[in-house]
Amino acid sequence: MTVPTKKKMLRVLAGEKQDVPPVWIMRQAGRYLPEYRALRATAGGFLDLCYNPDFATEVTMQPIRRFGFDAAILFADILLLPQALGMELWFETGEGPRLTPVTTRDDLVKLKGKDDIHAVLSPVYETVKRLSAELPQDVTLIGFAGAPWTVATYMIAGRGTADQGPAREWMYRDPAGFSILIDLITEATIEYLAKQVEAGAEVIKLFDSWAGALGGSCFEDYALKPAVRIAQELKLRFPGLPVIGFPRGAGGGYIKFADTGVFDALAIDTSVPADWARDNLQTKVTVQGNLDPMLLVTGGDALEREVKRLLETLGDGTYIFNLGHGITPQGNPENVEKMLRYIRG
Repeated sequence: MTVPTKKKMLRVLAGEKQDVPPVWIMRQAGRYLPEYRALRATAGGFLDLCYNPDFATEVTMQPIRRFGFDAAILFADILLLPQALGMELWFETGEGPRLTPVTTRDDLVKLKGKDDIHAVLSPVYETVKRLSAELPQDVTLIGFAGAPWTVATYMIAGRGTADQGPAREWMYRDPAGFSILIDLITEATIEYLAKQVEAGAEVIKLFDSWAGALGGSCFEDYALKPAVRIAQELKLRFPGLPVIGFPRGAGGGYIKFADTGVFDALAIDTSVPADWARDNLQTKVTVQGNLDPMLLVTGGDALEREVKRLLETLGDGTYIFNLGHGITPQGNPENVEKMLRYIRG
């Protein structure tokens, strides 16, 4: 299929193989860039960056100017949605996000409904609108949100945890109450992402960073079904909208996502063998991934070798070059430039 656009990212998501794949990297706007660190020092806290359209637009544009990636992803955070639902959110220096947790069904009555989130999130929509106007014409704009399961794990624990134990405990103890929370996040996420598309986002990505913590029927109930619900509703409202799923750590569960037919691409994490993805996923969806982010810290011959291996394994199908997870703060911009040279020749 050929789509009437020169944007390489959109063409490959429509099923058109590219001789040189489009490339962007998760967390491409962030702490590994000196220009980001300088702006962060001026802006103040992390949330000040997210909610100030001037700052958020600038941060999103920085890696596009420096590297010429084929896609830009909105600079925001998956926990802005819980804050819009009425939760207190703050960031502890060196420790990450904190939320006042919801732990029982009774706590859910304190949360806002899906239609009451937009006043808090309106600066995000303004950032998307500005980016849509400012990005180069060949760069695709990606909007995103956290998938319901991953967002729920933070809402319940009030922070990131090693095994998502608090969320899993509620999931088994009170499945009906837990499902109410998942449904609320799902419906709010639809409205949040719809506003991003209306503001100019051309692709949507769902980040389910902790999908690997779910097994059996719980994986289907709380990772797969909510993601499918979101993708289906967005495609109903915006025909032709590409959606990328990222059920990180899902292993063989990636096939279940591919078999739904609602995802245009699946981002694979570093644990997924590229040849397995070629044989089991790429015949059904575009594959995105999955270079180890550590290689952008270390560089060297291993970086060139692994880039070429991924291109040789996945480059004969529809493929988006990316990492298996976000670039780390220790990533070296010079290694990003080398990666791009290896990909583009």
